[in-house]
Amino acid sequence: MTSPFPGMDPYLEHPEIWPGVHLLLIAALAESLAPQLRPKYSVSVEVRLYETTDDQALLVGIPDVAVQKTLRSAQNPPPNAVATLPAQPITVNVPMPLSIRQGYLEIREVTSKAVVTVIEVLSPINKRAGRGRQTYESKRQRILGSSTHLVEIDLLRAHEPMPMYGAALQSHYRVLVSRSSTRPQADLYRFNLQDQAAAFPLPLQQTDAEPVVALQQLLNDIYDRAGYDLKLDYQQQPVPPMSVEEAAWVGNLLIQKGLRPSD
Repeated sequence: MTSPFPGMDPYLEHPEIWPGVHLLLIAALAESLAPQLRPKYSVSVEVRLYETTDDQALLVGIPDVAVQKTLRSAQNPPPNAVATLPAQPITVNVPMPLSIRQGYLEIREVTSKAVVTVIEVLSPINKRAGRGRQTYESKRQRILGSSTHLVEIDLLRAHEPMPMYGAALQSHYRVLVSRSSTRPQADLYRFNLQDQAAAFPLPLQQTDAEPVVALQQLLNDIYDRAGYDLKLDYQQQPVPPMSVEEAAWVGNLLIQKGLRPSD
């Protein structure tokens, strides 16, 4: 079964759903591109590790020896110390360090092993302000300053898009295709909730034909094969939230598809 939406299904953006979609899309891109690129190019799934926390600030660890020393001091007060009752504490949360692994794709020339193109599918950690975004933007700048092409797929409405300059950049979703030979100019494919996901060419070496990535077909296949129609609750509002106009359009569409009551 395919999604009721003509393009990107906004219910797939839910923070609990998106990690699975991200993994499946990376795998689907690799699976669809590999036969088209061989024998000159290979496709490999690479993994990047992010160290972050929920509030984007790592808590500096205290060495164990210092903790043990403090505990011993508290448990063995000096002989002449006056016993006092501890103050009443309040409950707080401390930022726990999290390790997040995120996949991306590299297109390599088989003979030279050189990375020709990098394909990134953005996740909230890439877009949300904080350490994760800083880490991604640093890597992005290194690619943009190199001879490697960059394809950046952004299927998330939440948070600020990646930096770029030009007129009429606003859209719900976007695909950036940055060829090393034409920088700083790049091709931006924009689409909204009401639109099909944009198909785009995959940049390779200048003498080679560029295969077209049918992004919408990949999304449809992922939805069907993973059975997202059984996992998504279309009775609820999507997360992240929408504007009043967008929510009304979504509601009317789901009513037409028989996924919401009309009253």
